[in-house]
Amino acid sequence: MTTRHEPLRLAMAGGGEGAFIGAIHRKAAALDGDWRLVAGTFSSDGARNDRSGAALGLDPARVYPTVEALIAAERALPEGERIDALAIVTPNHLHAPMAIAALEAGIHVFCEKPMAMDSAEARAIAEAAQRGGAKFALAFTYSGYPLVEEARLRVNRGDLGKVRLVQVEYLQGWLSRPIDGEGNKQAAWRTDPAKAGMGGCLGDIGTHAFHLAEHVSGVRVESVCADLSIHVPGRRLDDDVGALLRFEGGARGMLKATQVAAGEENGLKIRVSGEHGTLEWAQMEPNTLTLRWLDRPVEVVRAGGPGLAPSTQALLRTPSGHPEGYIEAFANLYQGFAAQLHGRADRFVPGLADGLRTMAFIEAMIANAAGDDKWTPVSGRFAGEYR
Repeated sequence: MTTRHEPLRLAMAGGGEGAFIGAIHRKAAALDGDWRLVAGTFSSDGARNDRSGAALGLDPARVYPTVEALIAAERALPEGERIDALAIVTPNHLHAPMAIAALEAGIHVFCEKPMAMDSAEARAIAEAAQRGGAKFALAFTYSGYPLVEEARLRVNRGDLGKVRLVQVEYLQGWLSRPIDGEGNKQAAWRTDPAKAGMGGCLGDIGTHAFHLAEHVSGVRVESVCADLSIHVPGRRLDDDVGALLRFEGGARGMLKATQVAAGEENGLKIRVSGEHGTLEWAQMEPNTLTLRWLDRPVEVVRAGGPGLAPSTQALLRTPSGHPEGYIEAFANLYQGFAAQLHGRADRFVPGLADGLRTMAFIEAMIANAAGDDKWTPVSGRFAGEYR
């Protein structure tokens, strides 16, 4: 019998007027009734912050000028009124200070990726979570798709046999022109090292590709042979990334992430091959999982169709033939995070270990591309502490 809970109280840092990802978070959090937005600090510009809170129907007294003010005021409220969690949807340079402050105050955090600017900041976030006894979730959205879960389960139970090859690509074209210097705010901060961190395309979508590769294949990347490029003149961070991957257990792989493939939209795709067959999933056709076998016909698995695992079915909201997509996948993460906070750890939600792994990946890629070594290890030596 399922226990019915009141919605958890959510605050948001960032995501105000003119932002993109904050609205996605709010829609996803609201989809299943597990969360209610009650507070926030949406912009460092006071007028924009106030307008954002008003547009969202919030009590003006709970629209705060800074995250520090938010945490102090919310902690002073009675336990049944204060926020349960903070969603951080700011540029990357603000993730660590905001997350650390909230976690040390015992406030749970749902953070945009990448986790931080570097591994040192990521470890500081993990240590703050331990000190404050709070939980941390990370927005690796694509792990919330039902057929990504189905793919992960089928690889994990050995349907393909031992994993041999992992190929992942994430192709976008929106930065093919120098819009970061032409007033596009989303492009400007993502190509600014002071706000985005060490990687441009690498940190923005390369981390999604890396996380998906490890999540679905079930094996960790041991080392990388990387190439980072800047195609648009004057750009300060990479806009095109490629890598050969060596996995634990002998599997080999390739990763391609680019934001200058003109005409591409959001082409995330993964292929995993084992001794007996290959599976393939693409984000732009998310309701289909294709499996190709050595000794029998191709198998096409559909969302809502027969043969899905119970944990896959739990991520679906509509009957077969009704498309579910990006916001629903995001909502699955928020729903899973709510379940964790209610004491049920019955669903995968990306967290500290995933964040530490992806920071180690970014640093290994940059070190390899800048140096003369053919292979650079992806250490992630701290990630195992937070499983």
